[in-house]
Amino acid sequence: MALLSLVASHHNRDLNTLEQLSVGAERLGRAVVGSTVTGAVVLPTCNRFEVYLDVADPVAARAEVVAALSSMTSLDVDAIDTSLLAYEGDDAVEHLMSVSSGLESMVVGEREISGQVRRAHIDARESGHLSPALDRLFQSALRTSRIVASSTGLGTSGRSVMSVAFDLADATVAWQGANALLVGTGALADTGVGVLRGRGARVAGVYSPSGRADAFAARHGFPVVTPTGLVDALAEADVVLACSGGEAIVLTPTLVAQATNARGHSLTLIDLALHRDVASGVELLRDVHVVRLEDVKAHAPEESMAALESARAIVAHAVARFSTGESGRSVDPAIVALREHVFGLLEREVARVRPGPGADASGYAQSATTEAALRHFAKALLHTPTVRAKELAESGQTDRYLSALSTLYGLDVAVPDDSCPAQEIDVPHGPRLRRSGP
Repeated sequence: MALLSLVASHHNRDLNTLEQLSVGAERLGRAVVGSTVTGAVVLPTCNRFEVYLDVADPVAARAEVVAALSSMTSLDVDAIDTSLLAYEGDDAVEHLMSVSSGLESMVVGEREISGQVRRAHIDARESGHLSPALDRLFQSALRTSRIVASSTGLGTSGRSVMSVAFDLADATVAWQGANALLVGTGALADTGVGVLRGRGARVAGVYSPSGRADAFAARHGFPVVTPTGLVDALAEADVVLACSGGEAIVLTPTLVAQATNARGHSLTLIDLALHRDVASGVELLRDVHVVRLEDVKAHAPEESMAALESARAIVAHAVARFSTGESGRSVDPAIVALREHVFGLLEREVARVRPGPGADASGYAQSATTEAALRHFAKALLHTPTVRAKELAESGQTDRYLSALSTLYGLDVAVPDDSCPAQEIDVPHGPRLRRSGP
C-alpha cells in the first residue's frame, strides 16, 4: 500500500473552487474506500481541501476520488482533476506534517489548523475509514505540530485567520459594547465567541442554518435567532461573524438590505465560511462592509525566517523518521540521518521559491512546478544511497556506510543527546542522530 494526498488550497486555487470541492466532504471518505483505497481522511478547512489516502494504485485511487467529487459537486471531472495536486509517499508525509504545523496556512504558524487536522483524524476513525497507516501518519503529524509550536516560536504572535479578519474589521467596528451576531455553531464559531467578548462586544444571539443552535446557545449563554427573527437580529447588529460552513448562502443582498434600510449605523460582516455565508454584492449596499477570506489572505503577516527554518528542520526530521520506520536494521539510523540531511536542504530551497502572501496565480503555479522538480530530484538523489545502505547492512559492512556518511556529509550516527531539532520527535530509547556539519 502507498500514501497519497490530493490537495487544493489557497496556494493554487481560488476560494470559490475550494468551496465547491468541499461540498459533500463528510461523505467522501466512505464513498471511496474499497478495493483500491484502504483508508481515507478528508481535511476541509476555510482555505484548503485535502484528501489523504492509503492506496494500492495511486492512479486508480485518484480517478475514484475525482469521480466521487464530480457526483457530489457541480464541478466536472476535468475541473476537479486540474484542481488537485498529488503528493505520494514521502511528499504526502511531508505535506501533512507541514500543514498540521501551520507552515502551509494562509496565516503561517496559526494554531487552529492542528485542531482541524485532529478533527479530521477523529472523524475518519469514527466513520470507519481510517487505515492503520493513516492512523500512524496523522498521529505523527499531530505530534510534530506540537513540537514545532513548543520549540520554534512559530505562531507565538497568536495570529490566525480569525485574528487577521478581526483586525481588518477594526476600521469599521467600535468593539466596546458592539452588538454581535453569530451565524454558525461549529468550532470556528466557538472560538469566535471568545474573540468577540475579548474585544468588548456583546454576543446578542446565534443563528444556525442547520437548526442546531440550541445546545450552542445554552452553552454560551445567549439566545437562539430563528429564521423569522433573522432580519430583526441583523437590524440590531453592529457586526456579524458568519462561519456556518453550510452549503447555501445565508445573508443575501435582499435580506441584508431589508435589515439595514431603517438603521442609522453601519454593519460589518466577517465571512470566514469556506462555503460563503455572505453573498457577493452585499458589500455594495450602503453602510455595509464585508471582510472575506480573500482579504485575510492579502493581509496575512509574515513569520520570521529563523522560526520558519527551525520548523522546517523539525518537519524534515519527522519525515525521515516516519518514512524509515522502526524495522530494527542496524543501518536504519544512518538512512534516517541521510534523509534528514537531504530533506532539510530541500525544505530550505522550497522556502526560497514559495511566493509570499498576495502573490498572483501564476506565481503560485511557477512555485508549484519548481517545488515538484526539487522533490523529484531529492527522491532520485536518495534512492541509490538507500539501496546501498541496505545491501551493506545485509553483508555486515554497516561501518563502511557510516564512515562514508561522516566523510561526505559530516553526519555522525548513534551519538547521544544532540540528535535532532527537537528530541521529542525521536522514538523513545531509539538511536540519536547528529549533524556535525553545517
